[in-house]
Amino acid sequence: MTILRMKTNDRMSQIVVHGTTVYLAGQVAQDSPGASIEEQTQSILNQIDLLLSEAGTDKNKILSATIWLNSMTDFDAMNSVWDKWVPSGHAPCRACVESPKLAAGHFNVEIGIIAAK
Repeated sequence: MTILRMKTNDRMSQIVVHGTTVYLAGQVAQDSPGASIEEQTQSILNQIDLLLSEAGTDKNKILSATIWLNSMTDFDAMNSVWDKWVPSGHAPCRACVESPKLAAGHFNVEIGIIAAK
Protein backbone atom coordinates (compact mmCIF):
# COMPACT_ATOMS: atom_id res chain seq x y z
CA MET A 1 0.00 0.00 0.00
CA THR A 2 1.43 3.38 -0.95
CA ILE A 3 2.04 6.28 1.38
CA LEU A 4 1.33 9.77 0.03
CA ARG A 5 3.04 12.68 1.80
CA MET A 6 1.79 16.20 1.16
CA LYS A 7 3.11 19.62 2.18
CA THR A 8 6.42 18.01 3.07
CA ASN A 9 9.69 19.57 4.15
CA ASP A 10 12.85 18.09 5.65
CA ARG A 11 11.28 17.85 9.11
CA MET A 12 7.69 16.76 8.56
CA SER A 13 4.65 16.37 6.34
CA GLN A 14 1.46 18.28 7.08
CA ILE A 15 -0.61 15.45 5.54
CA VAL A 16 0.14 11.73 5.23
CA VAL A 17 -2.32 9.43 3.47
CA HIS A 18 -1.97 5.67 3.92
CA GLY A 19 -4.71 3.70 2.20
CA THR A 20 -7.95 5.30 3.32
CA THR A 21 -6.53 6.93 6.45
CA VAL A 22 -5.41 10.57 6.58
CA TYR A 23 -3.02 11.81 9.27
CA LEU A 24 -2.53 15.52 9.89
CA ALA A 25 0.46 16.96 11.71
CA GLY A 26 -0.33 18.85 14.87
CA GLN A 27 -1.71 22.24 13.85
CA VAL A 28 -1.01 25.52 15.61
CA ALA A 29 -2.42 28.99 14.92
CA GLN A 30 0.29 30.23 12.57
CA ASP A 31 -1.83 33.23 11.54
CA SER A 32 -2.83 34.26 15.08
CA PRO A 33 0.06 33.66 17.49
CA GLY A 34 -0.58 35.19 20.89
CA ALA A 35 -4.32 35.58 20.20
CA SER A 36 -7.03 34.34 22.56
CA ILE A 37 -7.58 30.62 22.95
CA GLU A 38 -10.85 30.95 21.03
CA GLU A 39 -9.15 32.74 18.11
CA GLN A 40 -6.29 30.26 18.03
CA THR A 41 -8.69 27.31 18.13
CA GLN A 42 -10.79 28.73 15.28
CA SER A 43 -7.66 29.40 13.22
CA ILE A 44 -6.50 25.81 13.72
CA LEU A 45 -9.91 24.36 12.84
CA ASN A 46 -9.94 26.44 9.64
CA GLN A 47 -6.50 25.02 8.76
CA ILE A 48 -7.73 21.50 9.50
CA ASP A 49 -10.70 22.00 7.16
CA LEU A 50 -8.33 23.09 4.37
CA LEU A 51 -5.88 20.23 4.92
CA LEU A 52 -8.63 17.61 5.07
CA SER A 53 -10.09 18.97 1.83
CA GLU A 54 -6.68 18.82 0.19
CA ALA A 55 -6.43 15.17 1.27
CA GLY A 56 -9.87 14.39 -0.19
CA THR A 57 -11.89 14.18 3.01
CA ASP A 58 -13.65 16.42 5.54
CA LYS A 59 -14.46 16.86 9.22
CA ASN A 60 -17.40 14.44 8.99
CA LYS A 61 -14.83 11.65 8.66
CA ILE A 62 -12.53 12.53 11.56
CA LEU A 63 -11.73 9.39 13.55
CA SER A 64 -9.57 10.82 16.32
CA ALA A 65 -8.37 14.19 17.62
CA THR A 66 -5.64 15.00 20.11
CA ILE A 67 -5.69 18.47 21.63
CA TRP A 68 -2.82 19.95 23.63
CA LEU A 69 -3.50 23.01 25.78
CA ASN A 70 -0.91 25.10 27.61
CA SER A 71 -3.34 25.20 30.50
CA MET A 72 -6.49 23.24 31.27
CA THR A 73 -8.02 26.53 32.41
CA ASP A 74 -8.56 27.10 28.66
CA PHE A 75 -10.55 23.85 28.28
CA ASP A 76 -14.03 25.44 28.34
CA ALA A 77 -13.05 28.31 26.03
CA MET A 78 -11.47 25.92 23.51
CA ASN A 79 -14.53 23.66 23.67
CA SER A 80 -16.85 26.62 22.99
CA VAL A 81 -15.26 26.82 19.52
CA TRP A 82 -14.70 23.07 19.03
CA ASP A 83 -18.33 22.19 19.85
CA LYS A 84 -19.64 24.59 17.15
CA TRP A 85 -17.24 23.15 14.58
CA VAL A 86 -17.82 19.40 15.05
CA PRO A 87 -20.76 18.22 12.93
CA SER A 88 -23.65 16.84 14.97
CA GLY A 89 -23.45 13.06 15.11
CA HIS A 90 -19.82 12.99 13.91
CA ALA A 91 -17.83 13.62 17.09
CA PRO A 92 -14.47 11.80 16.90
CA CYS A 93 -12.62 9.98 19.63
CA ARG A 94 -10.71 12.70 21.45
CA ALA A 95 -8.03 13.30 24.03
CA CYS A 96 -7.25 16.69 25.53
CA VAL A 97 -4.14 17.10 27.65
CA GLU A 98 -2.20 19.88 29.26
CA SER A 99 1.23 20.55 27.81
CA PRO A 100 2.76 23.73 29.15
CA LYS A 101 5.35 23.86 26.36
CA LEU A 102 4.16 23.74 22.77
CA ALA A 103 6.31 24.51 19.70
CA ALA A 104 6.57 28.19 20.65
CA GLY A 105 5.51 30.28 23.62
CA HIS A 106 2.87 32.22 21.69
CA PHE A 107 0.84 29.09 20.88
CA ASN A 108 -1.70 28.03 23.50
CA VAL A 109 -3.33 25.12 21.67
CA GLU A 110 -2.33 22.46 19.16
CA ILE A 111 -4.61 19.93 17.47
CA GLY A 112 -3.71 16.67 15.71
CA ILE A 113 -6.23 14.80 13.54
CA ILE A 114 -6.65 11.31 12.06
CA ALA A 115 -9.47 10.92 9.52
CA ALA A 116 -10.89 8.44 7.03
CA LYS A 117 -11.07 9.24 3.32
